[in-house]
Amino acid sequence: MADAMRHLEPQTVAGPTTGGLLLAYELARQLGVRGIFAERDEGGGRSFQRDFRLEPGERVLVVDDILTSGISLNDTIEAVRRVGGEPVGVTVVVDRSGGKVDFGLPFVAATEFELQTYDPADCPLCREGVPLKIT
Repeated sequence: MADAMRHLEPQTVAGPTTGGLLLAYELARQLGVRGIFAERDEGGGRSFQRDFRLEPGERVLVVDDILTSGISLNDTIEAVRRVGGEPVGVTVVVDRSGGKVDFGLPFVAATEFELQTYDPADCPLCREGVPLKIT
């Protein structure tokens, strides 16, 4: 992922909590830049807290573990823009969106995996009363 995005010359790597946090730091280490993360904020989006700051125009690569709907990545991209940074690309470990999400930025997924997902109202197992089992 780092090699695929190195040409974008990011100055910082940012990821959403929780899945993108460790990736941001590891990709940043591999790229020789700093890593930061965007946390959920009271408004329902994400913001940089804990004294994380971006310089105006700072080039930011946005990372996450799994892409399904793109909400957390889009929230992180918006957080970068809101504080004056410039998102330059997006990378994820697994893209399970089926190619349905477009960030308007260069995008690389380490792998793609299709899983059927349902809204709770449309879930056939929910309708049958099959309980969710967490092990």
